[in-house]
Amino acid sequence: MNCAALPRELAESLLFGHKRGAFTGADADRAGVFEAAQEGTLFLDEIGELPLELQPKLLRVLEDGEVIRVGATDGRKVDVRVVAATNVELEQQIQDGGFRQDLYYRLARFTVTSPALRDRPDDITLLADHFAQILASRWVDRHPH
Repeated sequence: MNCAALPRELAESLLFGHKRGAFTGADADRAGVFEAAQEGTLFLDEIGELPLELQPKLLRVLEDGEVIRVGATDGRKVDVRVVAATNVELEQQIQDGGFRQDLYYRLARFTVTSPALRDRPDDITLLADHFAQILASRWVDRHPH
C-alpha cells in the first residue's frame, strides 16, 4: 500500500475497512488491507506520508493486533507482519511534528538503510547487467527460434 497515494478522505477505510452505512457510498461492509493481509505481510510504502491523524490508529493496530473498521465499535484481530519504507528522514519529521515518535519506534524494530545509487556507482553496472539478463530471457521466451 503506497501511503503517499492514499486519498485522505478514504485512507482510514482503505487501511482498516468500513461498515455498511459508515459514510456516503459505503454500501457494504468491506475489509481493509490489514484484514486482507491476514497471516501475511503488508508493505506500507512511503510511511512518512501517512496522514498524522491516522498514525495513532496504525499504532493501535501494531500494538494490539486489532483493527476497528470505520463505523464499527468492535475490533477484529489481525495477524499481519508489517514492513514499512520511506525516502524521508523520519527523525526530522518527528522533530517537526509530522510523524509520531511512538509509531516510529514501533516500526523501527529492524531498520535497513540503503544508500542512494548515486552514492554507490559501482553497483550501476551490476544492476544493469541483472535487469538486462531478465529482459533478455523474457524476450527469448516470447520469440523462440
